[in-house]
Amino acid sequence: MVLIAGSANLDFVVRAKHIPAPGETVLGSDLQTFPGGKGANQAVACARAGGVPVAMALALGRDAYAKVLIASLQSAGVVLHAQAFDDVASGTAFICVSDDAENAITVAPGANTRLLAAHLPALNAYRFLLMQLEIPLSTVLDSARLAHAAGLQVALNAAPAQALSPDLLELVDVLIVNEGELRAISKNQGSILDAMATLPCQSVVVTLGARGAVARQGQGLHYQGGFAVQAVDTTGAGDTFCGVLIAQLAAGQGMPEALQFAGAAAALSCTKPGAQSSIPENSEVQAFLAGRSAAVVSALQSYCEARA
Repeated sequence: MVLIAGSANLDFVVRAKHIPAPGETVLGSDLQTFPGGKGANQAVACARAGGVPVAMALALGRDAYAKVLIASLQSAGVVLHAQAFDDVASGTAFICVSDDAENAITVAPGANTRLLAAHLPALNAYRFLLMQLEIPLSTVLDSARLAHAAGLQVALNAAPAQALSPDLLELVDVLIVNEGELRAISKNQGSILDAMATLPCQSVVVTLGARGAVARQGQGLHYQGGFAVQAVDTTGAGDTFCGVLIAQLAAGQGMPEALQFAGAAAALSCTKPGAQSSIPENSEVQAFLAGRSAAVVSALQSYCEARA
Protein backbone atom coordinates (compact mmCIF):
# COMPACT_ATOMS: atom_id res chain seq x y z
CA MET A 1 0.00 0.00 0.00
CA VAL A 2 1.20 3.53 -0.82
CA LEU A 3 0.77 6.55 1.45
CA ILE A 4 1.11 10.03 -0.01
CA ALA A 5 1.73 12.97 2.32
CA GLY A 6 1.38 16.22 0.44
CA SER A 7 -0.51 19.15 -0.92
CA ALA A 8 -3.99 19.57 -2.37
CA ASN A 9 -4.84 22.74 -4.30
CA LEU A 10 -7.73 23.99 -6.35
CA ASP A 11 -6.22 25.08 -9.68
CA PHE A 12 -7.50 28.22 -11.40
CA VAL A 13 -6.51 27.82 -15.05
CA VAL A 14 -6.60 30.28 -17.93
CA ARG A 15 -5.35 29.59 -21.46
CA ALA A 16 -3.51 32.31 -23.36
CA LYS A 17 -1.59 32.67 -26.62
CA HIS A 18 1.62 32.82 -24.61
CA ILE A 19 2.71 33.05 -20.98
CA PRO A 20 3.07 36.73 -19.97
CA ALA A 21 6.53 38.21 -19.64
CA PRO A 22 7.26 40.37 -16.56
CA GLY A 23 5.06 43.47 -16.73
CA GLU A 24 3.03 42.16 -19.68
CA THR A 25 -0.76 41.78 -19.74
CA VAL A 26 -2.16 39.02 -21.93
CA LEU A 27 -5.80 38.40 -22.77
CA GLY A 28 -6.77 34.81 -22.03
CA SER A 29 -9.77 32.59 -22.52
CA ASP A 30 -12.38 31.56 -19.96
CA LEU A 31 -11.25 30.69 -16.45
CA GLN A 32 -11.61 27.03 -15.43
CA THR A 33 -11.04 25.29 -12.11
CA PHE A 34 -9.55 21.81 -11.64
CA PRO A 35 -8.54 19.78 -8.56
CA GLY A 36 -4.75 19.82 -8.26
CA GLY A 37 -1.77 20.08 -5.94
CA LYS A 38 1.30 17.90 -6.33
CA GLY A 39 0.38 15.54 -3.51
CA ALA A 40 -3.23 15.08 -4.57
CA ASN A 41 -2.28 14.72 -8.25
CA GLN A 42 0.22 12.01 -7.40
CA ALA A 43 -2.28 10.23 -5.17
CA VAL A 44 -4.85 10.15 -7.99
CA ALA A 45 -2.20 8.98 -10.48
CA CYS A 46 -1.07 6.26 -8.09
CA ALA A 47 -4.66 5.07 -7.55
CA ARG A 48 -5.56 5.09 -11.26
CA ALA A 49 -2.41 3.13 -12.08
CA GLY A 50 -3.94 0.22 -10.17
CA GLY A 51 -2.27 -2.66 -8.42
CA VAL A 52 -1.97 -1.17 -4.92
CA PRO A 53 -4.28 0.55 -2.42
CA VAL A 54 -3.52 4.28 -1.99
CA ALA A 55 -4.05 6.64 0.95
CA MET A 56 -3.22 10.32 1.45
CA ALA A 57 -2.49 12.54 4.45
CA LEU A 58 -3.39 16.16 3.70
CA ALA A 59 -4.51 19.44 5.25
CA LEU A 60 -7.47 21.54 4.05
CA GLY A 61 -9.49 24.57 5.04
CA ARG A 62 -13.17 24.29 5.89
CA ASP A 63 -14.30 25.82 2.60
CA ALA A 64 -15.92 25.07 -0.73
CA TYR A 65 -12.54 24.35 -2.30
CA ALA A 66 -11.97 21.49 0.13
CA LYS A 67 -15.21 19.80 -0.94
CA VAL A 68 -14.06 19.74 -4.56
CA LEU A 69 -10.63 18.36 -3.61
CA ILE A 70 -12.04 15.65 -1.36
CA ALA A 71 -14.56 14.56 -3.99
CA SER A 72 -11.88 14.18 -6.66
CA LEU A 73 -9.58 12.11 -4.43
CA GLN A 74 -12.38 9.87 -3.20
CA SER A 75 -13.70 9.30 -6.72
CA ALA A 76 -10.24 7.96 -7.64
CA GLY A 77 -10.37 5.53 -4.72
CA VAL A 78 -7.87 7.31 -2.46
CA VAL A 79 -8.40 6.73 1.28
CA LEU A 80 -8.14 10.12 3.02
CA HIS A 81 -6.53 11.11 6.31
CA ALA A 82 -7.51 14.77 6.17
CA GLN A 83 -6.95 17.53 8.70
CA ALA A 84 -9.39 20.47 8.50
CA PHE A 85 -8.60 23.99 9.74
CA ASP A 86 -11.02 26.86 10.38
CA ASP A 87 -8.55 29.73 10.18
CA VAL A 88 -6.88 29.11 6.82
CA ALA A 89 -8.10 28.49 3.28
CA SER A 90 -7.41 25.35 1.27
CA GLY A 91 -4.45 25.62 -1.07
CA THR A 92 -4.86 27.22 -4.48
CA ALA A 93 -2.78 27.51 -7.63
CA PHE A 94 -2.99 30.02 -10.45
CA ILE A 95 -1.97 28.56 -13.81
CA CYS A 96 -1.51 30.09 -17.23
CA VAL A 97 -1.38 27.56 -20.06
CA SER A 98 -0.04 28.74 -23.42
CA ASP A 99 -1.20 27.60 -26.84
CA ASP A 100 1.96 25.49 -27.15
CA ALA A 101 0.94 23.61 -23.94
CA GLU A 102 3.56 25.14 -21.63
CA ASN A 103 2.50 26.50 -18.26
CA ALA A 104 3.45 28.96 -15.53
CA ILE A 105 2.19 28.24 -12.01
CA THR A 106 1.94 30.28 -8.81
CA VAL A 107 0.85 28.41 -5.66
CA ALA A 108 -0.83 29.89 -2.58
CA PRO A 109 -0.24 26.99 -0.16
CA GLY A 110 -2.85 27.86 2.46
CA ALA A 111 -3.67 24.89 4.68
CA ASN A 112 -0.89 22.81 3.13
CA THR A 113 1.53 24.62 5.45
CA ARG A 114 -0.27 23.08 8.45
CA LEU A 115 0.42 19.43 7.57
CA LEU A 116 2.64 17.73 10.17
CA ALA A 117 4.27 14.33 10.51
CA ALA A 118 1.96 13.80 13.49
CA HIS A 119 -0.95 13.74 11.03
CA LEU A 120 0.29 10.57 9.33
CA PRO A 121 -1.75 7.43 10.00
CA ALA A 122 -0.15 4.32 11.52
CA LEU A 123 2.54 3.28 9.06
CA ASN A 124 2.59 -0.49 9.51
CA ALA A 125 0.11 -1.02 6.65
CA TYR A 126 2.23 0.74 4.04
CA ARG A 127 5.17 -0.15 1.82
CA PHE A 128 5.95 3.31 0.36
CA LEU A 129 5.65 6.89 1.59
CA LEU A 130 5.63 9.41 -1.28
CA MET A 131 6.10 13.13 -0.61
CA GLN A 132 6.74 16.40 -2.45
CA LEU A 133 7.88 19.90 -1.39
CA GLU A 134 4.58 21.82 -1.36
CA ILE A 135 4.34 21.04 2.37
CA PRO A 136 6.83 22.29 5.01
CA LEU A 137 10.32 20.89 4.64
CA SER A 138 10.33 20.12 8.37
CA THR A 139 7.25 17.92 7.85
CA VAL A 140 8.96 16.11 4.98
CA LEU A 141 12.06 15.42 7.09
CA ASP A 142 10.09 14.31 10.17
CA SER A 143 7.83 12.09 8.06
CA ALA A 144 10.82 10.54 6.27
CA ARG A 145 12.39 9.70 9.63
CA LEU A 146 9.19 8.03 10.85
CA ALA A 147 8.75 6.07 7.63
CA HIS A 148 12.38 4.99 7.49
CA ALA A 149 12.23 3.79 11.10
CA ALA A 150 9.05 1.84 10.28
CA GLY A 151 10.73 0.08 7.36
CA LEU A 152 8.94 1.89 4.53
CA GLN A 153 10.53 2.89 1.24
CA VAL A 154 10.69 6.70 1.21
CA ALA A 155 10.04 8.35 -2.17
CA LEU A 156 10.45 12.09 -2.67
CA ASN A 157 9.54 14.22 -5.65
CA ALA A 158 11.77 17.19 -4.84
CA ALA A 159 9.53 19.83 -6.38
CA PRO A 160 9.34 22.80 -6.26
CA ALA A 161 13.15 22.91 -6.49
CA GLN A 162 15.12 23.80 -3.39
CA ALA A 163 18.30 22.75 -1.62
CA LEU A 164 17.89 19.65 0.56
CA SER A 165 19.91 18.65 3.60
CA PRO A 166 22.11 15.54 3.60
CA ASP A 167 20.02 14.31 6.56
CA LEU A 168 16.92 14.18 4.35
CA LEU A 169 18.61 12.79 1.25
CA GLU A 170 20.08 9.91 3.22
CA LEU A 171 16.55 8.87 4.22
CA VAL A 172 15.22 8.90 0.64
CA ASP A 173 15.15 5.59 -1.23
CA VAL A 174 13.66 6.91 -4.49
CA LEU A 175 14.31 10.53 -5.49
CA ILE A 176 12.35 11.85 -8.49
CA VAL A 177 13.40 15.18 -10.03
CA ASN A 178 13.50 17.04 -13.30
CA GLU A 179 16.75 18.45 -14.65
CA GLY A 180 16.43 21.82 -12.92
CA GLU A 181 15.61 20.21 -9.59
CA LEU A 182 18.57 17.84 -10.00
CA ARG A 183 20.92 20.79 -10.42
CA ALA A 184 19.44 22.62 -7.42
CA ILE A 185 19.86 19.61 -5.15
CA SER A 186 23.20 18.27 -6.35
CA LYS A 187 24.83 21.67 -7.05
CA ASN A 188 26.73 19.77 -9.76
CA GLN A 189 27.05 21.40 -13.17
CA GLY A 190 28.60 18.43 -14.96
CA SER A 191 26.56 15.94 -16.94
CA ILE A 192 23.20 14.67 -15.74
CA LEU A 193 24.84 11.36 -14.90
CA ASP A 194 27.57 13.17 -12.92
CA ALA A 195 24.94 15.07 -10.93
CA MET A 196 22.95 11.89 -10.23
CA ALA A 197 26.07 10.14 -8.97
CA THR A 198 26.61 12.76 -6.23
CA LEU A 199 23.33 11.92 -4.49
CA PRO A 200 23.21 9.27 -1.74
CA CYS A 201 19.74 7.92 -2.58
CA GLN A 202 19.49 4.28 -3.66
CA SER A 203 17.48 5.27 -6.75
CA VAL A 204 17.48 8.63 -8.55
CA VAL A 205 15.00 9.20 -11.37
CA VAL A 206 15.35 12.26 -13.62
CA THR A 207 12.51 13.27 -15.93
CA LEU A 208 13.56 15.08 -19.10
CA GLY A 209 10.30 16.17 -20.69
CA ALA A 210 9.72 14.92 -24.21
CA ARG A 211 13.17 13.26 -24.22
CA GLY A 212 12.03 10.71 -21.62
CA ALA A 213 13.64 9.78 -18.31
CA VAL A 214 16.75 8.18 -16.85
CA ALA A 215 17.10 6.27 -13.58
CA ARG A 216 20.16 5.34 -11.58
CA GLN A 217 19.37 2.33 -9.41
CA GLY A 218 22.37 1.33 -7.33
CA GLN A 219 25.17 1.17 -9.90
CA GLY A 220 22.84 0.46 -12.82
CA LEU A 221 21.33 2.90 -15.32
CA HIS A 222 17.96 2.62 -17.04
CA TYR A 223 16.88 4.85 -19.94
CA GLN A 224 13.30 5.37 -21.09
CA GLY A 225 12.69 7.32 -24.28
CA GLY A 226 9.78 9.73 -24.56
CA PHE A 227 6.46 9.05 -26.29
CA ALA A 228 5.36 11.43 -29.04
CA VAL A 229 1.89 12.95 -28.47
CA GLN A 230 0.01 16.07 -29.53
CA ALA A 231 0.25 18.02 -26.26
CA VAL A 232 -2.67 20.14 -25.11
CA ASP A 233 -1.63 20.92 -21.52
CA THR A 234 1.47 19.68 -19.69
CA THR A 235 0.09 20.60 -16.25
CA GLY A 236 0.28 17.55 -13.99
CA ALA A 237 2.42 15.44 -16.34
CA GLY A 238 5.29 15.26 -13.85
CA ASP A 239 2.91 14.37 -11.04
CA THR A 240 1.35 11.66 -13.19
CA PHE A 241 4.81 10.21 -13.79
CA CYS A 242 5.65 10.22 -10.07
CA GLY A 243 2.42 8.63 -8.88
CA VAL A 244 2.39 5.94 -11.55
CA LEU A 245 6.08 5.14 -11.06
CA ILE A 246 5.64 4.53 -7.32
CA ALA A 247 2.45 2.51 -7.89
CA GLN A 248 4.33 0.27 -10.31
CA LEU A 249 7.30 -0.17 -7.96
CA ALA A 250 4.98 -0.87 -5.00
CA ALA A 251 3.18 -3.49 -7.08
CA GLY A 252 6.47 -5.31 -7.62
CA GLN A 253 7.48 -4.10 -11.09
CA GLY A 254 11.15 -3.55 -11.87
CA MET A 255 12.49 -0.07 -12.58
CA PRO A 256 12.57 -0.47 -16.39
CA GLU A 257 8.93 -1.57 -16.51
CA ALA A 258 7.90 1.16 -14.04
CA LEU A 259 9.69 3.83 -16.09
CA GLN A 260 7.96 2.74 -19.29
CA PHE A 261 4.47 2.70 -17.76
CA ALA A 262 5.00 6.02 -15.95
CA GLY A 263 6.39 7.66 -19.08
CA ALA A 264 3.43 6.52 -21.14
CA ALA A 265 0.96 7.74 -18.51
CA ALA A 266 2.67 11.14 -18.33
CA ALA A 267 2.64 11.50 -22.12
CA LEU A 268 -1.02 10.55 -22.27
CA SER A 269 -1.86 13.11 -19.56
CA CYS A 270 -0.52 15.89 -21.80
CA THR A 271 -3.30 15.25 -24.31
CA LYS A 272 -6.04 16.55 -21.99
CA PRO A 273 -6.48 19.78 -19.99
CA GLY A 274 -6.12 20.05 -16.23
CA ALA A 275 -4.13 18.10 -13.67
CA GLN A 276 -6.20 15.31 -12.10
CA SER A 277 -8.72 15.48 -14.94
CA SER A 278 -5.98 14.45 -17.39
CA ILE A 279 -4.54 11.49 -15.47
CA PRO A 280 -5.27 8.26 -17.36
CA GLU A 281 -6.64 5.00 -16.02
CA ASN A 282 -4.53 1.82 -16.13
CA SER A 283 -6.49 0.49 -19.11
CA GLU A 284 -5.86 3.67 -21.10
CA VAL A 285 -2.12 3.41 -20.51
CA GLN A 286 -2.08 -0.24 -21.54
CA ALA A 287 -3.95 0.57 -24.75
CA PHE A 288 -1.59 3.49 -25.44
CA LEU A 289 1.47 1.28 -24.99
CA ALA A 290 0.03 -1.39 -27.25
CA GLY A 291 -0.02 1.01 -30.17
CA ARG A 292 3.02 3.22 -29.50
CA SER A 293 6.77 3.03 -29.43
CA ALA A 294 9.02 5.19 -27.30
CA ALA A 295 11.76 7.25 -28.87
CA VAL A 296 15.07 5.44 -29.24
CA VAL A 297 17.35 6.06 -26.30
CA SER A 298 20.63 6.81 -28.07
CA ALA A 299 19.95 10.56 -28.20
CA LEU A 300 18.69 10.48 -24.60
CA GLN A 301 21.82 8.69 -23.45
CA SER A 302 24.04 11.22 -25.23
CA TYR A 303 22.11 14.08 -23.65
CA CYS A 304 22.56 12.59 -20.16
CA GLU A 305 26.29 12.09 -20.70
CA ALA A 306 26.92 15.58 -22.08
CA ARG A 307 28.46 18.33 -19.97
CA ALA A 308 26.09 21.10 -18.93
